[in-house]
Amino acid sequence: MNSFLAETLAGRTAIALPYCQANGTHVQVLDEGVIRFEPREPDARGLDLVVSCGVHGNETAPVELVDRLISALLCGTLRPRARVLFVIGNIEALRRGVRFVAEDMNRQFCRVPDVGDGPEARRAAMLEMQLVRFFAQAGGEPVPRIHYDLHTAIHGSLIEKFAIHPQPAPGKEFDRAEIARLGLAGVSAVLLQSAAAPTFSLFSSRYCQASAFTVELGRAMPFGQNQGVDLEALEDYLGALIEGERPSPASSDVVAYRVSREIIKQSPAFRLLIDDQADNFTPLPHGTPIAEDGETRWVVDEHDARIVFPNPDVAVGQRAGLIVVPTTPG
Repeated sequence: MNSFLAETLAGRTAIALPYCQANGTHVQVLDEGVIRFEPREPDARGLDLVVSCGVHGNETAPVELVDRLISALLCGTLRPRARVLFVIGNIEALRRGVRFVAEDMNRQFCRVPDVGDGPEARRAAMLEMQLVRFFAQAGGEPVPRIHYDLHTAIHGSLIEKFAIHPQPAPGKEFDRAEIARLGLAGVSAVLLQSAAAPTFSLFSSRYCQASAFTVELGRAMPFGQNQGVDLEALEDYLGALIEGERPSPASSDVVAYRVSREIIKQSPAFRLLIDDQADNFTPLPHGTPIAEDGETRWVVDEHDARIVFPNPDVAVGQRAGLIVVPTTPG
């Protein structure tokens, strides 16, 4: 049997009836690239876990990791004691080896009722439905809800593996316990968002009450060229979660950064005044001009500022970079 990823890219996965493996695990393909695993004793589960990948089609290392986990579950070497939903996001972009087909999918979530008609917008709306249904159908006693949306970056990074924690809903706080656990997965830093962005992780945080993170895992490379991306710690961590283990570190080694400002491209006249190939977390000295857009100028006025995701080629209205500063997750 081909891997789930190979079957998906070949167009051979679709909605199917659930079935039970010999070890009692319940499996169901819910849509193209979407598969759910449930333990034999669902009331004994300790976690409802969503692992998504491939929201950008040129970010393949997380997709290969997810495929390995799915294969281990399908052949029985990994036995779930959590409910797990795996999502391979932008399948057509993965087939073409491009970041997206029409629009950046990770800017198409949380858009109902203003949903566009492009392929990424339609796919995002379907994936939102799958997440809502997955968490709503849990049954039994409430358990923690976790969503990791796995990515790789188009830039190099002075901090190779980091996560973005969406802005909490009013009255909520950043999840310090889950931030600390990220260190066990090899994540070194977390960005605490100060504004809502229409990402997959924000959707699950706001509308599914999950502890959600966008996780950046190194440099984006084509399929088969990810030997330089070390995901061993993350793979072991996710495997442990799936098997029902939730270790709590005695202390956290994860460094926190606060998003001080978003640089939003306001018009086609936008210009980035720093190197658009600068590594993520490159320091920005006080007074450095960063960007200009007509009469608007961005100049560093923060202490110990860094730049993350510099990209002048985004669509008008989208983020062209983040200015971040060290903070605490309190």
